[in-house]
Amino acid sequence: MQRLTLLFGFLVATVPLTQGVTGSGGSECSCGRNHFTCAVSAFGECTCIPAQWQCDGDNDCGDHSDEDGCMLPTCSPLEFHCDNGKCIRRSWVCDGDNDCGDDSDEQDCPPRECEEDEFHCQNGYCIRSLWHCDGDNDCGDNSDEQCDMRKCSDKEFRCNDGSCIAEHWYCDGDTDCKDGSDEEGCPADVPVTNCSVEEFQCAYGRCILDIYHCDGDDDCGDWSDESDCASHHPCRLGEFLCNSGLCINAGWRCDGDFDCDDQSDEKNCTASQCTTDQFRCKSGRCIRLSWRCDGEDDCSDNSDEEDCEKTELPHCAPDQFTCGTGRCIGQRKVCNGAKDCQDGSDEIPHQNCREPSEEESCNVDNGGCAHKCQQVRGIVQCTCHTGYRLMENGKLCQDINECAEDGYCSQGCTNLEGGFQCWCVQGYELRPDKRGCKALGPEPVLLFANRIDIRQVLPRRSEYTLLLNNLENAIALDFHHDKELVFWSDVTLDRIMKANLNGSNVEEVVSTGLESPGGLAIDWIHNKLYWTDSGTSRIEVSNLDGTQRKVLLWQNLEKPRAIALHPMEGTIYWTDWGNTPRIEYAAMDGSNRKIIADTHLFWPNGLTIDYAGQKMYWVDAKHHVIERADLDGQNRRAVISQGLPHPFAITVFEDSLYWTDWHTKSINSANKFTGKNQEIIRNKLHFPMDIHTLHPQRQPAAGRNRCGTNNGGCSHLCLPSTANYTCACPTGFKKVDDYNCAGSLDKFLLFARRTDIRRISFDTEDKSDDVIPLADVRSAVALDWDAKGEYIYWTDVTTDSINRAKWDGTKQEAIAVTSLESPAGLAVDWVTNKLYWTDAGTDRIEASNLDGSMRTVLIWENLDRPRDIVVDPIGGYMYWTDWGANPKIERAGLDASERTVIISSNLTWPNGLAVDYETERLYWADAGMKTIEYANLNGTHRRVLIGSQLPHPFGLTLHEDKIYWTDWQSKSIQSADKNSGLGRMVLRENLENLMDIHMFHRHRTPVASMCKIDNGGCSHLCLLAPLPKAYHCGCPTGINLLADGKTCAPGMTSFLIFARRTDIRMVSLDIPYFADVVVPVNGSMKNTIAIGVDPKEGKVYWSDSTLNKISRADLNGSQQEDIVTTGLMTTDGLAVDITGRKIYWTDTGTNRIEVANLDGTMRKVLIWQNLDSPRAIALHHEKGFMYWTDWGEHAKLERAAMDGSDRMVLINSNLGWPNGLVIDKEGSRLLWADAHTERIEAADLNGVNRRTLVTPVQHPYGLTLLDSHIYWTDWQTRSIQRADKNTGNDIITVRGNLPGLMDIQAIDRARPVGFNKCSVRNGGCSHLCLPRPGGITCACPTGIQMKNDGRTCDNAPETYLLFSSRGSIRRISLDTTDYTDVHVPVPELHNVISLDYDSVEMKVYYTDVFLDVIRSANLNGSGMMTVIGQGLKTTDGLAIDWVARNLYWTDTGRNTIEVSWLDGTCRKVLINNSLDEPRAIAVFPRKGYLFWTDWGNLAKIERAQLDGTDRKVLINTDLGWPNGLTLDYDSRRIYWVDAHLDRIESCDLNGKLRQVLVGQVIHPFALTQHDRWIYWTDWQTKSVQRVDKYTGRNKETILANVEGLMDIIVVSPQRQTGTNSCGVNNGGCTHLCFARATDFVCDCPDEPDGRLCSVETTRSSEKADAGDSRRNFDFFPAKPTDPVENTSENCSQKDASQGLCEESVNQVLPAINGEGLHISYIIGAVLSILAILILIAAVIIYRHKKSKFNDPVVSNLTYSNPSYRTSTQEVKIETVQKPAIYNQLRYQKETASDNSYSKGKIKIVEGICLLSNDDMYWDDLKQIKTTRGGILRDHVCMKAETLSIQGSTDSLGDTETEQLLQDEPLSECSSVNTSSQERSGLPLPDTGWKHNRKPSTESEV
Repeated sequence: MQRLTLLFGFLVATVPLTQGVTGSGGSECSCGRNHFTCAVSAFGECTCIPAQWQCDGDNDCGDHSDEDGCMLPTCSPLEFHCDNGKCIRRSWVCDGDNDCGDDSDEQDCPPRECEEDEFHCQNGYCIRSLWHCDGDNDCGDNSDEQCDMRKCSDKEFRCNDGSCIAEHWYCDGDTDCKDGSDEEGCPADVPVTNCSVEEFQCAYGRCILDIYHCDGDDDCGDWSDESDCASHHPCRLGEFLCNSGLCINAGWRCDGDFDCDDQSDEKNCTASQCTTDQFRCKSGRCIRLSWRCDGEDDCSDNSDEEDCEKTELPHCAPDQFTCGTGRCIGQRKVCNGAKDCQDGSDEIPHQNCREPSEEESCNVDNGGCAHKCQQVRGIVQCTCHTGYRLMENGKLCQDINECAEDGYCSQGCTNLEGGFQCWCVQGYELRPDKRGCKALGPEPVLLFANRIDIRQVLPRRSEYTLLLNNLENAIALDFHHDKELVFWSDVTLDRIMKANLNGSNVEEVVSTGLESPGGLAIDWIHNKLYWTDSGTSRIEVSNLDGTQRKVLLWQNLEKPRAIALHPMEGTIYWTDWGNTPRIEYAAMDGSNRKIIADTHLFWPNGLTIDYAGQKMYWVDAKHHVIERADLDGQNRRAVISQGLPHPFAITVFEDSLYWTDWHTKSINSANKFTGKNQEIIRNKLHFPMDIHTLHPQRQPAAGRNRCGTNNGGCSHLCLPSTANYTCACPTGFKKVDDYNCAGSLDKFLLFARRTDIRRISFDTEDKSDDVIPLADVRSAVALDWDAKGEYIYWTDVTTDSINRAKWDGTKQEAIAVTSLESPAGLAVDWVTNKLYWTDAGTDRIEASNLDGSMRTVLIWENLDRPRDIVVDPIGGYMYWTDWGANPKIERAGLDASERTVIISSNLTWPNGLAVDYETERLYWADAGMKTIEYANLNGTHRRVLIGSQLPHPFGLTLHEDKIYWTDWQSKSIQSADKNSGLGRMVLRENLENLMDIHMFHRHRTPVASMCKIDNGGCSHLCLLAPLPKAYHCGCPTGINLLADGKTCAPGMTSFLIFARRTDIRMVSLDIPYFADVVVPVNGSMKNTIAIGVDPKEGKVYWSDSTLNKISRADLNGSQQEDIVTTGLMTTDGLAVDITGRKIYWTDTGTNRIEVANLDGTMRKVLIWQNLDSPRAIALHHEKGFMYWTDWGEHAKLERAAMDGSDRMVLINSNLGWPNGLVIDKEGSRLLWADAHTERIEAADLNGVNRRTLVTPVQHPYGLTLLDSHIYWTDWQTRSIQRADKNTGNDIITVRGNLPGLMDIQAIDRARPVGFNKCSVRNGGCSHLCLPRPGGITCACPTGIQMKNDGRTCDNAPETYLLFSSRGSIRRISLDTTDYTDVHVPVPELHNVISLDYDSVEMKVYYTDVFLDVIRSANLNGSGMMTVIGQGLKTTDGLAIDWVARNLYWTDTGRNTIEVSWLDGTCRKVLINNSLDEPRAIAVFPRKGYLFWTDWGNLAKIERAQLDGTDRKVLINTDLGWPNGLTLDYDSRRIYWVDAHLDRIESCDLNGKLRQVLVGQVIHPFALTQHDRWIYWTDWQTKSVQRVDKYTGRNKETILANVEGLMDIIVVSPQRQTGTNSCGVNNGGCTHLCFARATDFVCDCPDEPDGRLCSVETTRSSEKADAGDSRRNFDFFPAKPTDPVENTSENCSQKDASQGLCEESVNQVLPAINGEGLHISYIIGAVLSILAILILIAAVIIYRHKKSKFNDPVVSNLTYSNPSYRTSTQEVKIETVQKPAIYNQLRYQKETASDNSYSKGKIKIVEGICLLSNDDMYWDDLKQIKTTRGGILRDHVCMKAETLSIQGSTDSLGDTETEQLLQDEPLSECSSVNTSSQERSGLPLPDTGWKHNRKPSTESEV
């Protein structure tokens, strides 16, 4: 609607507001030129009036907005007349301050000179330089905020609006950019969150712990975890339970307002009756009557705004005149002679206008007016200047006190005559407008909780960052600016946490006794933490670290929520939204409590204090309002009452309010005085909760620390008050004087609440309960205590454990954790220090010492769900309730004697028991009968004590003359007189899950007992008994008492022993009941599978397939040791040869059967071929046979001699999963259990006469036999079963409810061991003596060769392979034919890559790229030392110069080749230029040569002398990834593997005579040479293989199925031979000695070592004398002086003629100026070389024709470039041709802590065509020989169609990722025509010779 009125050339318009909106709620109007804009009306309309009507003294706008701030039109000569009529001092003109208010005093001013530390605004203002670009419009024209946009860091994402957010927020499902650009273009297939079995998935995908499902708390944030909860806990009294699980005020039910999130509070409602001050909406909802017809839809159906009287024109104000047209004009304009109304209704004849008389004229004495005079209808009216008000006489004016009203000044205000002056408190500075205050210091930051994280946002700019993430349910928060800490509460974890403000050092502060901590506040002056808890209805305080915790307020609190502190004033403020919502305050010590607001409140959520303005602000989510008041509650008014759907938290800073809103999920701001200028700071948040302004001025340091520097002299808490301070004690502790607290508690009520244990101190008056700080209390039920040890004891029926701790929560420990199923009752015998308990799951009563030791079963028969238990040490009895099928109360002696039923009638659920030792009565509570009764201790004189108002009593205790009990249904703790039942009193209420209760005190009755004297003479347990016996000796479970009645047997004789993955247990067969006892092994178990026992030594053996080891310990758990720790994968079967003293085992992972001595020594692989998942194994020493099951693809049962010979299959039909296996020696039968056929079967020892013994058995695993019974474990039933071994009948359950059951053995230690065939001198064997049918066999450990005598073994293998597989170094003997690997027991291996061996000191050297070290060790694992521990990045290659005692290595990360002595000293960089990823390295000390591969961008193989000089490229064509490199010292050839071209090649030492040895190997890594064989490791086949080095044939797999294979070397006496000039006395060098081809040099390390270094020959043993560990090598044999005829046996005449043989060690060559070779040598060498060259040319030409060395066939398998960093991922294979140019490996190191060796990602960019636009690639092509045309055709020009990406692209850079994700295939390449040979299809190998043409006929050859 729009109305337009024209009045005599003046345009006056009143239009509805449709534009000019600023923020969400602020508005502005804009009128045309020469018009004044009135303020917006209540109907949102704009009014425009002529400009000259402003400040004419007439109310033309109707709201006086045209007259506000107007002065008399005349000013004194000393004043300046502002445009708005105001008069100011002339000295204020052009001073930079807006004194007029309309800035007219600052117009047309000459530019003001700003100071050096000021910024010059465009409007002429000067502001602080610090305010420039701080996000705040300080200039007023925003010229100080015209700033460049901040650059985002590498870890940030730039939004389209230029703001920066965390990079991982991109496409995370949350809109973090204001413009939503972070969620644009995201992939649709967002990964679905999969929660674990122990988690619950919220509706939006988040996972929370399952225990939080249906617990009454909104842990998900959307109440989805509380929906569909049929058994949800009821709400409190006066609350309504929503269907979603939310509890709301019962008064909000059917009030028309949707308070439940699922709107269930407004369903099934009848018409509500509204009060007289309310209006009833059509929906039935009641709203305030004042909200009727206010222009706002409060009913949500607009019914409150219907039928309202509205006119098109607004009503005129009282001081306005209404024209006939309806227009409003000022009263002065009536009868002024001008028709201001369009119809002239303001003048004659419509008005009775009269001429003013001279007496009534403003011209005479100003009409008597003190200020302004005006005539209206001829009558004089006086008005006042701005800043004054008209007095009652209508003439005089009185000064207005502007300071009495809000909004004139931001903070302080001083009233002046006719005006006012603003000022700011300390820490703030007055803004240029002289009204606002700006905080000094950094830019403010809004810190807010977002449930799953805590974030911070800069309100003045688009800065948005994450502080803490991965939180559960963060609600409340606060900060400590000085200590740079942030605190928050988590209502899911029920914790209060803290962290540094940078997000580091997350710690728990309060972890117990919290239920719903919704408010949090920090006292930054006294360093205290305050919080509210609506669950416990308390306000508590503690130190900042959570210590000295005290319940501050607990009475008359319902649901305290928000909390705010004023430490300067010593006051605390909080909101409470219980049944009577209110806002209260008190002193910070809890005193002087007062209600400051309790009307018109419903959900007062947020609360904050404006310290500078001395105001408090709060939000009410139900009333949708933000209000403020003075700190005493006075002057309350609404700031914002519209547009607030669900405000939650609020904070204030400077002149702005900031609040979070649940409904809009946003952070908003507005002016704190007017509520205008509303703005959305951030929206689309996850779930914004609490909010604070992080700034120093929000925690001003001006306050006084009332406690001073000495904590006020208080022993514990010093709490400030309004006047001074108060010394306070932690909850429950009494004050002994004004300053000190008691050190301990004397008497307190102890009670359990399932997830916590609490105490109510009777030492203080408040009787508030305090949570004992205990960890992992899951479901506490029974309690008791021991005052002597100051311990409390409790049972937990969730963890099935019995625990104890000191009464203050310290020294917590579990004392019984096994063989418990539902420990429901607990009692302490304080006389003999025994613990008694009932178990409703096992139906037992047990006892033990107070520390859980010497545990024994007392009663196990005729129990049916025993519940509570109490003891009477005075009489020697124990009493217990049993509420099974026939409820009863029984008693027996504390030694289980004299058992009798004392109460058996009128019982239903007898729960709690208590003994009154004074009156000798027994009290009990019956939850079914709803009574508390008592009787004499023998059951007579039964009486009902309390028989009414007992909904569900549970726990019961007595103290003095009171009885105390807990009640489940009333959720309360009550007390009454123990004799009469009168005087009932409620101690605590609204406590869920109440369980047992006891009174802790220090005055238990002392009792004399024989057990106190030498333990009654008992060897183990001394138990009290009724008179006359008085006491009785007992034994731990499973052990019998000997005939003397005092002493227990040393252990179990006949027993079952079984594995349960994480523990080993025993069941005694010596006693009449079955009770399992844990073997207390002092070591961890992860996955214990197989088990064996040596009854002779009393030891148990077990295998752990997770820890990969075999261990043993004594049967009492002591002497635990690991006997086999290497070479194991999945040891499923284990058997102890108790006669032959050996241990046998099967390994499903390695498919081997092995044997060793009982201590793990002399280990030997017996069977390794044709095994497929061997499992159970059984031994028959007398017959010399071993039997085993194999449940591979073809399940079978096999037999062999115990030395591995005479192997045969016994049964291979109708088998599925043959698990357990046992030999019935008496019946000469074999029995096995099959989990697939669900049978237990038997057969003769030769496999015949097979029959089924037991069927069905659900899932049998372990099987054993003893006497006439078989026993087996069953996975499905989680039990141990027993049956007759002959018939399979009489099946019983030995033990049930045992998850994780594995192997089982039955042992009778009384049985004879048998005759050992090897007992006499070990059978004459030097090592292993193994039985076989009819005799014995001498055997050697794996890899060791037997000597000719058949009895004696070599000490060690002579020749063997050493190889690394990331986490291990292994050995394969080449002396024997089995080729089984043996682990070298070197400790601390993480990611071993390269190896070498020093045959002199017999040490292995290796690199570990996880630790970035080079280490050495002996082959027995001892002597491990770090050789190089610093300055390494990726050490790929390693080589030892065994003559000069130098160590060489390549470093791919640093692109260097370095050398040092073998001990790591004298380190020197040899080569560091022109290297691009050097890898393998090898040395030839006799020749003085160093060789290495480089597989960088231009792959090559190079050679240099050992000092790094004379560097030469040997091979640089047709190379891909040259990984491994080895030298054949005999044939003088180099061998290497190429993992890209997948082949093995060789050449001579000069790079000539190149040939392909093997053309198709899948993915070789390293290789070595010995004798006529080349050995290599292969990543893809996970194997070690070998091939004939001459023919490339006879390929053979030496070892298969080994993950992570790396380097491989040969250790052989023939490998490291010969010497050179450095071999004796280090060549006379002081430091490094390098042998070269013709001489040697001395050199110095890069870092001086303090010793004088010389490059001259010293001819001394200075190296050894200097303390070096290296030896002098005088033992090398001296060589003849004749260099040719008398060369060593390894030097041929041809080599000598070429100068390749070493010189005699007696002819040490000088380092620099040595003599040259004799001329005769040179002539002979030249002639020899010429002859050899001619011969080689002929041979090569012939072999080109004869052998036809074709280029190997190009494989269609493409591998990712190898990386050591990926140990757990398979090599990805794709059908794509390989390009000739490959990309480089990049190492991604991660410091993993889980021994996974590496988690790096392989970076690969494959499929790049060589024919690209990059000239570099063409330059590479030009260097390729013309004879390689075929190779170019086959390997270079091909189309790459796929990309193989191994691992994750997380490790790739932006550019690399871009390359990897190219969708378009590369263009087709054309072949390169280099010669006619290319077309023949028969490319020749690159021999280094140039061929002008290809030989075409045999004659040409």
